[in-house]
Formats: sequence, structure tokens, C-alpha cells
Amino acid sequence: MDQNNLLIIDFEFTMPEGKYSPQNFFPEIIEAGIVKSVDDAVVETFSSYIKPKKFPKLTKRCKSFLKITQKDVDEGMKFEEFIRKLNELDPQKDCTIVTWGNMDMKVLKQNCMFNHIPFPFKGEMRDLSLEYKNFFGDRTLTGLWKAAEEYGDEGTGTHHKALDDALTTHKLFKRVEQDKQYLEKPKPPTIGERIDLSEVLRRAT
Repeated sequence: MDQNNLLIIDFEFTMPEGKYSPQNFFPEIIEAGIVKSVDDAVVETFSSYIKPKKFPKLTKRCKSFLKITQKDVDEGMKFEEFIRKLNELDPQKDCTIVTWGNMDMKVLKQNCMFNHIPFPFKGEMRDLSLEYKNFFGDRTLTGLWKAAEEYGDEGTGTHHKALDDALTTHKLFKRVEQDKQYLEKPKPPTIGERIDLSEVLRRAT
């Protein structure tokens, strides 16, 4: 798959009011933010609310946590339209899909099954939160914006706004990839690092 063609994806989901069992609730995508990157350059961004179908009425907890209104999702695009957009963004089915965490693709697969729609991606799936954990040797997974802070960045826009989170993930992806390359291909030492120049100058005087 083409590592230079990336779709960086972030979804927000419906949330139950309290405890729930899989028999009476499952999360549905209600907001999507996507960054399409080719050769490290952003070529397209996409942001939209999406109407939930199985549980169309948002809980108070969901609206409060995500700062999202019932009107937002009621006026959002249908899930079928959203999948068509995903197919348009990855027409050759060769994009590498990058997410922060594994829930985005899990919920997308579940939502596709519920709607009897084929899963839209065939490319490599990369969970950047897991790569970040392994790269830095952390014991636990780090939240997206905490990781951005650790890189000296406050993140882009507002946390839990899907496109802002996708843009933040894209920035982190580029930085982690640069650090990996730096470690894999260390720069050759300069002559100053090979030789103690102060010693050479001392001898010359």
C-alpha cells in the first residue's frame, strides 16, 4: 500500500447515559474529521456531522461531553452518503489509514455491518497511539492531546472536534515519522565530532 497517500481519520460517537450492555446500545459515528495527505502535504480536509440511525436521540452526556447538539446531527449527512465520501477519498483503495486509537475503525466496521454496507477501506491500518507508546517505551497509551503537549504543541483547535483531532493526529504522525527516520539513519559525525579540535589547535600553537 502507498505510504505516501494517507487518510488521517477521527470520529466522534454517540454515548450512553450510563452503564450499558451491547444488547441495548452500540456507538454510532456522529461526527467525522478527515485529513487527506499526499507526500506529507494536506490536499483535502473533510468535516461533517452524521445522523445516527439506531439511536437517533443523543443523550445528555453525549451532548455535554462533545459540545454537540441534537440539531447538529439531525441536519448531518446520512451514513450512506458518508461512506460514499470515504470511497471518493480513497478511490484506488491504496491509502494508509491513520487513527489515534483503534476505536475509530472498530466502530466504522460495526456501523457498516449494521447498515449492510461494505467496509470502505483496504489499505494498511495504523494506530498511531500504539506506535507512539511503543516508540517511546511507555507503559500505557497516551491521549492525543497529551501526546501533542509532550511534543511541545497544544494541538490544533478544540479537543473532541473531529477535524481538529484529525489535524492534530496528522501533525503528530509527521513528527513521529521524522524521529523514527532520525534514529534509523543517524547523521554521519562531523569532523569536529570525530576529532577534538581544541587538542589539535593546542598542538598547533
